[in-house]
Amino acid sequence: MKIVVNEAYCPQNHNCPATRMCPVGAIEQKSPFVAPSINYEKCTGCGLCTGVCRTFAKA
Repeated sequence: MKIVVNEAYCPQNHNCPATRMCPVGAIEQKSPFVAPSINYEKCTGCGLCTGVCRTFAKA
């Protein structure tokens, strides 16, 4: 399953909690003021991030 970031739902005003939840470190955020991104080379599609924040969705 592919996980995508829906930037329209991201407030882009804090450190993304999903970066700490990802078991493989696939979620990256360059600054608290930008939406996170997914490193698809690391992402296993487990979906844990989708339970932490609605910014992440299963595609």
